[in-house]
This record gives sequence, structure tokens and C-alpha cells, in this order.
Amino acid sequence: MKYSGWPESGELVVGEVDEITDFGVFVDLDEYENKRGLCHISEVASGWIKNVRDHVREGQTVVAKVLDVDESAQQIDLSIKDVNEHQRKEKIQEWKNQQKADNWMEIAFGEDIDDERYSAIANAILADFETLYDGFETAAIHGTDALEDVDLDDEEVDAIVQTARQNVSVPYVNVTGYVDLRCPTGDGVDRIKEALQAAEGDDDEVPEEIDLEVTYVGAPEYRIRVQAPDYKTAEDALESAAGRAKTRIETDGGTAEYHRERREDEE
Repeated sequence: MKYSGWPESGELVVGEVDEITDFGVFVDLDEYENKRGLCHISEVASGWIKNVRDHVREGQTVVAKVLDVDESAQQIDLSIKDVNEHQRKEKIQEWKNQQKADNWMEIAFGEDIDDERYSAIANAILADFETLYDGFETAAIHGTDALEDVDLDDEEVDAIVQTARQNVSVPYVNVTGYVDLRCPTGDGVDRIKEALQAAEGDDDEVPEEIDLEVTYVGAPEYRIRVQAPDYKTAEDALESAAGRAKTRIETDGGTAEYHRERREDEE
């Protein structure tokens, strides 16, 4: 999706070097429809420049800072030298994510989706998410719940979720904790097994985006591993699992102690 308007001064833009002259570089802006900017030779690189072609080439993708926009003159002034390496990498990643989101929109609603419908769906998503990519990524993680406040009909939500779950690579993090379970009653072994089952939880207690596993380490210690989309979600799930085990074993007359690291005497 290309914007039909104009970029703003100070904005970082991605473009392709279209023409190189003795006085500067013309850049076609990839994110804006039919917009072209000029990067004066003095803004191509720091220091004295003998030959512009020593710094850029035709067809090269560059990140530039918008210095000035004159809509009446149809002129956009750019600077390549004012963009540091961190900004360049961050902007390129943002641009790549935008291209992915555009592709996912076509997968979800067809390559022949008209501009009016595309804009309506995109604007609905952008009302609740910073970017289209963020909307699709969240839908891949949380399903239809992620889009419950977005102004889309059920079919559109289902299309986005299905496309997201088939195409979005969701980042995951892993956290580990340990719980010591003891039960002095005659049927203590069975009570501990029930406490471990409680730790694993059911579908209502463990959302589908979370992978939770409880394994035996060595009496009385049990390991809880959680894989989740982010650390807060993972930590919350880990503590909840330990809490369920603790509640269950204490109800049956036992004790539980949660800790994040292996006990030294169990190493």
C-alpha cells in the first residue's frame, strides 16, 4: 500500500535511486504514490564528494530523511547522510514489515481487492494497532480476540486470523521455573501427580498461544517450562502454573515452594 499524500519534514523514507546527476540524486519514494525526492550532492555523504557514484548507484534502495516538502512546487528535499546506521536498519525492517502486511492483505482478501475496500480494512486495523504488521502479528498470537475491538465484520476478522496464522512467524521466548512438592500423607504420590496436572492447567487456564510443560527433575523438584510470545506473558503463565500446583497440594495437606533456579544440591 502506497500513501497518496506527502511525507512530512523530519520523516524517514525508503526509496530507490532513480537518477544520478552531478548535483545530486533523484529518489523514487517506495512508500508514497508518484512521489520523487532530490538529495543534493551535499546531503549524499559527509565531507567533500568528488563523484556521487562513489556513494550511491542507480537502483539502490536507500533510507533518507525528509528535509523539506514544497507541495506547490512538487518538490521533496532529502538527506541520506543524516540517517545513521541504526535508523537505516530500523526503517528498512519497518518497510519490509509493511510489504509483508500488504502481501497478507492480498492473501486474505484477494489480489484484486480494490483500493477503497483495502483502505477501509487497513484504517480499521490502524485505529487499534500502530501498523498493519502489528495487527496481523497480534492476530496470529491471540486469534479473533485480538481483533474484537476492531471495526470489521466476522468474515473479515476470520480472513485476517486465518492468513496471519498461516503466514506470520511469531517470535517466542522461553522461561523456566521449579516447584518443590511434598505431601506426607499415605497417598502423597497420587496427590503430587494431581498437583502437577493442576500446574499443566486446562484450555481455560492456558491460552493456545502458550506452550507449557511440567517435567520431573528429582524428588521433590519439578521443572515448569513455558514458551510464549513475550516475557510478561511467559512469566505470568509460569507463576500461574506454580500457583495452581501449590493450591492443589496444600489443599491435600502437602507443601509447595516455587523457585526460579535449580537447587545447588540437585545440580
